[in-house]
Amino acid sequence: MLLDVLYLVAIVAEAMTAALSAGRRSMDWVGVMLLGCITALGGGSARDLLLGHYPLAWVAHPSYLLLTAGAALATIAVARFMHRLRIVFLVLDAIGLVVFTVIGCTIALDLGLPFVIVIVSGMITGCVGGVLRDVLCNDVPLLFRSELYASVSVVAGCLYVGGLHLGLPHDPVMAVAMAAGLLLRLLAIRFGWNMPRFVYTRDLH
Repeated sequence: MLLDVLYLVAIVAEAMTAALSAGRRSMDWVGVMLLGCITALGGGSARDLLLGHYPLAWVAHPSYLLLTAGAALATIAVARFMHRLRIVFLVLDAIGLVVFTVIGCTIALDLGLPFVIVIVSGMITGCVGGVLRDVLCNDVPLLFRSELYASVSVVAGCLYVGGLHLGLPHDPVMAVAMAAGLLLRLLAIRFGWNMPRFVYTRDLH
């Protein structure tokens, strides 16, 4: 199934980008592998824990741990060439965001949860891994900055769930939702689209 293949591509890409973040923080090899696994699988794990959906994906499929840890470790060997692939990884990260979102929405739908919870499930799946990575690297999470990221997940999730609610065929709905989310994310990167910022500098004392 195409979604399964895209999922594997996405977790490998997330693990490799996390490994680069670990390298910028001078982590040892164990830290690199752990950060890669947490980033790639953390969103889905957080979703499953919150929704009571067991077993967790990496418990049911231990190969996911081996794949993400291996991808993170392999990044150490090819790190010197990674700057040449920056655009590729931005695209893969965007693909991962929409793929994770659709998977998260699908699981919540299968559990019969309300619309709002379904959308939040998709957003958690798509975004929380990156939040965990940034927190562990002592960075302000991308989710909490102005860049379009979580909003892309919400848009993709709404298109996917909305299309299914209208009774449209699953595969075309999924393709359109993912394509729209991917296009929005790439356009946001290309043109620097941001959400409005809240800036407060006055002292309360």
